[in-house]
Amino acid sequence: QVQLVESGGGLVQAGGSLRLSCAVSGSIFSINRVDWYRQAPGKQRELVALITSGGRTNYADSAKGRFTISRDNAKNTVYLQMNSLKPEDTAVYYCCLVTADTNTYWGQGTQVTVSS
Repeated sequence: QVQLVESGGGLVQAGGSLRLSCAVSGSIFSINRVDWYRQAPGKQRELVALITSGGRTNYADSAKGRFTISRDNAKNTVYLQMNSLKPEDTAVYYCCLVTADTNTYWGQGTQVTVSS
């Protein structure tokens, strides 16, 4: 059974930083990529950043220049470093693992709240 556990969320003032972690466990034959999504109240879930198995990264326009996605293969963990946070970054952040055969696995989410 594949499990994803996010951590690192919390309350931070505007301009501050947080680092989210997504710990992956279980038997996975082949990973295509890991995505970070977020969902604010009353809004649709949106893709924030992704990292492929080959290390390629991509970011939403809202995240470019402020967020960095990375991974530690030895720890089976993907990170999202978020700097210069804004109140509009407030959301529940989810990581999502996509396998080579397009199965998807989601974590439970971690709340990020940015105060003005």
